[in-house]
Amino acid sequence: MELHMQSHHYVRRLPDWTAAAVSGLAAGALLIVLEMFWSTMVSGVHPWGTTRMIAAIVMGQDVLQTSLFSVGTVAVAVIIHFVLGAILGMVLCALIAPFQLDSSVGMSMLAGAVFGLVVYLFNFYVMTRVFPWFVDARGWHTLIGHLVFGMAIALCYWKLESRDVSH
Repeated sequence: MELHMQSHHYVRRLPDWTAAAVSGLAAGALLIVLEMFWSTMVSGVHPWGTTRMIAAIVMGQDVLQTSLFSVGTVAVAVIIHFVLGAILGMVLCALIAPFQLDSSVGMSMLAGAVFGLVVYLFNFYVMTRVFPWFVDARGWHTLIGHLVFGMAIALCYWKLESRDVSH
C-alpha cells in the first residue's frame, strides 16, 4: 500500500477560465441570497440596504440617502456584484490551477475559505478608505458570507473545470 501525497508546488497550468467565471457568478448569486436572508430574517433590516451600498460604488453616496426600492439601483448593484464575482472567481482559480489546489475537494474548499477571508479583509478594511459606507457592514455574518463565497467558487470550479486526463 503506497501513500501518495499531492505536491502543491507551482506548475505551468492555466485555469479553465469559463469554469472560473461561471463559478464566480454562481458564488456571487449565493452570496446575494445569503445577504438578503441575513438582512431580512436575522437582522430585521431593510433588504435593499446592501444593494444600495453596492450601487453607491458607481452611483455615488446619494443612493444611500433613501430606503425606497429602486429597480435602477438594484440593477446597478446586481451588475457590480456579478462582475466582481466573475473576476474574483477567475482570480481564485488562477491561484488554484498552477498550485494544484484542486487536487481534492477538501484542498479546494480550504483554498476557497482562505480566499474568502482575504477578500473580506480587503473589502471591509482596505476598500473602506475609498468606500467608507461599507464599515457598517463589517461583522461575523459578513465574514461567514465571504468564507462561503470563496468555498462556493472553489467547489463549483472543482466540479466544472476541464481536467486533462491524458497524463
